[in-house]
Amino acid sequence: MKAMSRLPLASLTGLAVLVMLLASGCGKSPYDNPIANNSQQPDKILFDKAVENIERHRYELARITLQTLINTYPDSEYIAKAKLAIADSWYREGTSEGLAQAEAEYKDFITFFPNMEEAAESQLKICQIHYNQLQKPDRDPIHAVRADQECRQLLLRYPNTVFLDETQQLLRNVQEVIAEGEYRVGMFYVKKGSFRAGVNRLQSVTDHYPLFSKADESLWLLGENYEKLGDNFEDQQVAAYQKIVSDYPMSPYVDGAKEKLSALQRETPETDPERFELHKYNVEHRTEPGRMSTFWGIFRGKPDLGMAAKAGDPAMTTLMPSTPPGIQASAAAAVEPTADVTVETISGPSALDSEPDARLNQPQTESSETPAEQDEQN
Repeated sequence: MKAMSRLPLASLTGLAVLVMLLASGCGKSPYDNPIANNSQQPDKILFDKAVENIERHRYELARITLQTLINTYPDSEYIAKAKLAIADSWYREGTSEGLAQAEAEYKDFITFFPNMEEAAESQLKICQIHYNQLQKPDRDPIHAVRADQECRQLLLRYPNTVFLDETQQLLRNVQEVIAEGEYRVGMFYVKKGSFRAGVNRLQSVTDHYPLFSKADESLWLLGENYEKLGDNFEDQQVAAYQKIVSDYPMSPYVDGAKEKLSALQRETPETDPERFELHKYNVEHRTEPGRMSTFWGIFRGKPDLGMAAKAGDPAMTTLMPSTPPGIQASAAAAVEPTADVTVETISGPSALDSEPDARLNQPQTESSETPAEQDEQN
């Protein structure tokens, strides 16, 4: 006690705070959706036990407790929270099976409780499930496509959500990966000499993803490859160069595009002020990959998102395949199908009367024995 009394007051206060923090379990990751209620009702007790198990990473036990609550007290005020907690337990478990199950549980929650505030958060979690599994542009794009769909669904269904800014940035990152994949496919066709297929991919990228970090480079390549396709594509070539000048004023291809337009004796457009500010902001906030980052990127499965746009409205529609330039749809495809059936009475002799019955011309089998002879042998 004498030693304790010699400690200064500030030290005693700090020690008391430390003891309180340790007693409160500050090292744990708190559950995201607790219910602050001191009620001692049995359903509340079950929910509290489940939350404690989630915090202690005992997810299976938490789900059993929550399912008991749902089955035993179907009219409880904690039903919605219990269903959401089951989804969160799968999400926090983090395995591939757990994430798939979490997505299904979140979708069920949105279906049954679409007007609750947590519905938007559940949709965000579904988006993050696929976003966290993004692969590099040259790998399977399934999670990029799904993340794009789910993030757009959140923005369309909950336009006033508090997660608006976060979701838009997730969507910009995802679309950077999708656009990079399409760009690489286009470059493959160009290098191979398939210029129609190449410009088809590059045109789709620049039209659908104007925030793509290589959109200006794609437009420059478009102009060059439209030139290789001949004079019939001069208008498309000019449009690509004009878009570089008007929409991407910070691009290193602006001067070259102006020279091309001058050589073609076409009008050089004015720079759009809004596009200038947007492009300037995105260029200034890019993170160029360093030398070591480029080296280690070979061994990483995750994409580098440092070049993704940080401002601007992401695309809100799905990228659809288009027809390469110069290829016309077939005439047969343009004919509308019909389901009309006509009935006509046959008068006089017809093919049924004049032609031999096809059923009589059966091919002979290898065995010349009759069915009766085969039965006798058997």
